[in-house]
Amino acid sequence: MPQMTDEQKLYSIWVYLQAEPLFWLTLTVGAYLAGDYIYRRTGLFPLFNPVALGIIIVSGVLLIFNIQYERYFDGAKFIHFLLGPATVALAIPIYSKWELIVANARSIAAGALLGSLFAVLVTYALALMFSLDQEIILSLLPRSVTAPIAMGIAELTGGIPSLTAIITIITGIIGAAFGTFTLDLLRIKSMAARGFGIGLASHGIGTARAMSRNDTAGVFAAVAMGLSGIVASLIIPLIIAVLKI
Repeated sequence: MPQMTDEQKLYSIWVYLQAEPLFWLTLTVGAYLAGDYIYRRTGLFPLFNPVALGIIIVSGVLLIFNIQYERYFDGAKFIHFLLGPATVALAIPIYSKWELIVANARSIAAGALLGSLFAVLVTYALALMFSLDQEIILSLLPRSVTAPIAMGIAELTGGIPSLTAIITIITGIIGAAFGTFTLDLLRIKSMAARGFGIGLASHGIGTARAMSRNDTAGVFAAVAMGLSGIVASLIIPLIIAVLKI
């Protein structure tokens, strides 16, 4: 039997690794850690969001080696499963600020309703301006809701869940990157208001950023993220029916 060359050995190792689920899980975690390292080295510069950098790294690997997304997801789906427990775990910091939340209940309810309605209507208006197809419009409407809920809404209303996921992530990254700058520009000082605004506009990614900056901001961002999901799941089908999209 002829001896394998170094190149053949490396190739056989790569073939073995890419077939193993643990490899894709490790790649996902490693890509995020690399992104987080760059993010911290740049002084938490918003455009170097670790989630965005992690997506770029993983996407680059998949494209370079021509790996199908389904194969990657089979290995990394454990992280996707953890999204549910991680979201539920937000109940702990919310409980710690429960009295403050109750004291601002009316403002929170009004903000969630008006903010969610504004996001959906602006998205629809822009989609009409650019003459997008109906299926694309239905995929874009839930973009300001956390990804699992947004994908569910898109699937139920006739959109494309995978496209919704991409747009939702992009929305979250942009909101987290420019949200603080916008709030500073508007001279909003209240940490509760700042957190609520970021959570409403950029859901999970924005909430994670708010949590890393201030406890109160993080809690109100989590409240906004949860309420916007509930409100959007109710108003989007209603808007679709009224506007006959």
